[in-house]
This record gives sequence, structure tokens and C-alpha cells, in this order.
Amino acid sequence: MAEEYKKYGVELRGCPETLKYIPWAKEATEEDWYAEYLDLILAIKVVNSLEEAIEHISKYGSNHTEAIVTENYSKAMKFLKEVDASVVLVNASTRFNDGGELGLGAEIGISTTKIHAYGPMGLEELTTTKFIVFGNGQIRT
Repeated sequence: MAEEYKKYGVELRGCPETLKYIPWAKEATEEDWYAEYLDLILAIKVVNSLEEAIEHISKYGSNHTEAIVTENYSKAMKFLKEVDASVVLVNASTRFNDGGELGLGAEIGISTTKIHAYGPMGLEELTTTKFIVFGNGQIRT
């Protein structure tokens, strides 16, 4: 994948373990784990377990979109259950987190907070939605 990214001008930043596999990548800083680049930049963190991956997501994630690529059903289910995000995907592109793609019609805004109502609230305003997406490698073009 790194060579494909390189062909398309994607800058890779990684932890020390990542740099062992991709020596031309830049060393990631603490700020990189929090960043939403809006550019052709990808930060890569190698972890030793699913638990470590979930911890990393819990600390640095945006609560917006998280994905796992795995053939292991148990790990996929654990990821879906324990990762806190508005959309959690298994084997599908994170680009599917879109109002139109999720059947909600035109997207008029994005919220990463769980309770966003102001003023009087009924039951509907006190509930949250977590979308779960299963795939087998689909991408959104």
C-alpha cells in the first residue's frame, strides 16, 4: 500500500515501528495522531493488539468515523462494540460516512457530540445513533 500511496503523492507519517517498514515516511509527532489533514497525508501507527488499537482510537479519535480491516469475526465484533464513533465500519471505506450514503438524504451538518439539542428536549433528543457498516472491500468513488 505504501508504494501505491507514494505513486499518488500521499505523504506518510509513522511511528518508529512504521518507519522500519516504510523508511521514506516521515516520523510522526504527537500532533499527527490528532490531526485531520484535509490533504494527501496519512499517519500510520503500528500496534501489537486490537486492545492497543482501540486505546489509540479512544485517545486520538474524533468520534466521527473508525474502521477495521479484518477477516476475524470476533475481532470485528469487539471493534464495533468498543469503538465510540458515529460510524464504525468493518472492511469498508471510511468515505461511506455521509448522509446520502447512509440513506439520510442531503447532509446538512455533521456533529461529533452526542447530545446537540438546545432548549426543551424529548426522548428523541436524548437518543444517539451509531451506524455500523459491514463490507468486503468496497470503496466510494
